Amino acid sequence: MIGADIGIDLGTASVIVYIKGRGIVLHEPSVVAIDKHTNSILAVGEDARKMLGRTPGNIIAIRPLREGVISDYDITERMLKYFIQKAVGRPFFLKPRIAVCVPSAVTEVERRAVEDATRQAGARKVFIIEEPIAAAIGAGIDIGRAMGTMVVDIGGGTTDVAIISLGGTVVSTSIKVAGDTFDDAIVRYMRRHHSMLIGERTAESIKVNIGTAFRTAQSITMDVRGRNLVSGLPRTITISSHEMLEALSEPVTSVVDAVVHVLERTPPELASDIADRGIFMTGGGSMLNGLDLLITEKTGIHTTIVDEALTCVAVGTGKYIEYVTSPRGIEMSNSKQKPKSKPKNIRGSKRLEME
Repeated sequence: MIGADIGIDLGTASVIVYIKGRGIVLHEPSVVAIDKHTNSILAVGEDARKMLGRTPGNIIAIRPLREGVISDYDITERMLKYFIQKAVGRPFFLKPRIAVCVPSAVTEVERRAVEDATRQAGARKVFIIEEPIAAAIGAGIDIGRAMGTMVVDIGGGTTDVAIISLGGTVVSTSIKVAGDTFDDAIVRYMRRHHSMLIGERTAESIKVNIGTAFRTAQSITMDVRGRNLVSGLPRTITISSHEMLEALSEPVTSVVDAVVHVLERTPPELASDIADRGIFMTGGGSMLNGLDLLITEKTGIHTTIVDEALTCVAVGTGKYIEYVTSPRGIEMSNSKQKPKSKPKNIRGSKRLEME
């Protein structure tokens, strides 16, 4: 493998790897199982996710990224190195160029941590891209045009809302409410209303199967197993999608409010473009049943979930390298840079005046 270009969607819930010419080659949970006594990694990805909540005292299954940023630098670096080697499949003679996406509101310190971890994992050159821009590229939207595009990217740890025009972000916001928050809301609802304790994986299963953000006439039910908090014994109950509408109302409202807040700050010309073209939703969290209908109802703007919403950020991250290294991308990048003014030669100017 001679210097492949790789795009990585380094998400809180999962890591997706895209390689130029091969497409999506890896999609696994961002979970690492570690032996506390030896500090050695026992499993990464799907194998480690199966251990969540089921490990003995000496083994911990952790997620080294929280709310879209690195919470454990060392484990993230080791996880990245493992995923890159697994995705490439064989040793590479020239280190690859790697693009990694980050939330739009990430700090400079957090951005540098992602860059350093990726470089230590084996990158020759690292490109950092904001998630909404990566999502737009992956969805096939031409971000270089002088036209407003609104992207709502709902991942595992953050929701990014951005207005994009001429290859850059005009207005954006990032909130730490996303797929993981939906899961936590379901866990709290089950504890409060049914006195039942359920795990993270069970909450995610409920969200995928009967979770909803928009009330419908027909209710769907599902059997849920957990531990009764009163008796301490295992218990099975039946819950409905109408209950999940109530459970998810608070985090869903936060997402809708973020969309409205960005629209309120959008310049009039771009707002007109968005009213015509609609709102594009990406990310795994966008697939929550009825969320697109709710945003359409609250904003009056047609909202669409893009094709391959789960992986389009990774695809856009990989294609970003082609964009940023193309003549058009270089031209756009140079136009955004402020020209450096040369310091004036004060002594020389005074001499000219005297002459």
